[in-house]
Amino acid sequence: MAAMAHRESMLTAAAQATGPLAGIPVAVKDIFDTSGLVTSYGSPVYENHQPKSDAAIVTLLRRNGAIVIGKSVTSEFAYMAPPATRNPCDLRRTPGGSSSGSAAAVAAGIVPFAIGSQTGGSTIRPASFCGIAGYKPTLGMLPTVGMKCFSWSLDTVGLFGAGVRDVAYLAQVLSGRQLAPGDVTANPVFGVPDSYPWTAPSANASGVLDMAVRAIEQAGGRVQRVRFAPWMADLVAAHDTIQSYEAYQTLGFEYDHHRAGLSPLLAGFLERAGRVDTGTYVQACVLAEQAKARLSELFDGITGLLTPSAPDEAPDGFASTGDPAFNRNWTLLGCPCVNVPGLGGTRGGPIGVQVICRPWDDTRCLDAAAFAEQAIAAAVGRFPAT
Repeated sequence: MAAMAHRESMLTAAAQATGPLAGIPVAVKDIFDTSGLVTSYGSPVYENHQPKSDAAIVTLLRRNGAIVIGKSVTSEFAYMAPPATRNPCDLRRTPGGSSSGSAAAVAAGIVPFAIGSQTGGSTIRPASFCGIAGYKPTLGMLPTVGMKCFSWSLDTVGLFGAGVRDVAYLAQVLSGRQLAPGDVTANPVFGVPDSYPWTAPSANASGVLDMAVRAIEQAGGRVQRVRFAPWMADLVAAHDTIQSYEAYQTLGFEYDHHRAGLSPLLAGFLERAGRVDTGTYVQACVLAEQAKARLSELFDGITGLLTPSAPDEAPDGFASTGDPAFNRNWTLLGCPCVNVPGLGGTRGGPIGVQVICRPWDDTRCLDAAAFAEQAIAAAVGRFPAT
């Protein structure tokens, strides 16, 4: 944890709390402002920085009775520089990033819920690596005011919990929307891509996806093979262009005045980002909007897509937080995504599968993810199906 609240104040607050999250401890990624806790954004530039107000998502937590017990470690400004946090499933591996501490805190049983974020793959990928549920809502469903902005077109609040129903309940409380699954959706139809024009999963991840497909079919769900159009491959470059151009603006003060305090990885990224011209950025934004207008091509006839959450298990060591190749496109398109835990790879670590739906179809996305989670649990025998 990057910072912890005082024990006595937490106990007092928990005893007095009311609301649907009354007394429940929550960890908050250290890119969200907290009036009572240091917020450093994962950077020495903001060491001992004390905001005077809470981020909007923190206010929502507290209004509903949750107890913010501490700030979870983040990669520097939620970029890619690996922090020191270890994966509770295997201490020799990364937990992923940039929401490293949020995923690890839930996986280790420190808290039942944690708040993270996703600009590329910073919620779904760590959830996959740590064997827990992660939910990236539709872009804009949860407020990002008071979050250290990296890319205003992409930044999304992410939620972590042990299982899909956990994150669905938390999202329902925070958003005021009916999101928590009741009776799991009967016979959902999952679209499973034949291939991915922009990347390829490892044999390990492909094997896990095949196991999930078999479990879903055994539980009465249906699987339909789908083929991505070639234009999907162009979205990776569009995401990179938009993220780069916007990060050069949002982190302009830090880059211009505190460059020596930035990691070489981030400083190098921002140097390259400064070369992205406005015309190229506008073209990428237009491409993204055109792609959003074609989403019916992807989702017609299916409940949601089912893909790997990450190309493989968590990498060994701490040189990298992993590859967001299976997340970037959906973040760009604003789609809700849920990491479904329960399966593992050949090297002994968790690998999740990801349910993806069209924007603002979050209820269906969480329902389908809950179905998949229950089917997987029944297939592997970890606990009886209900």
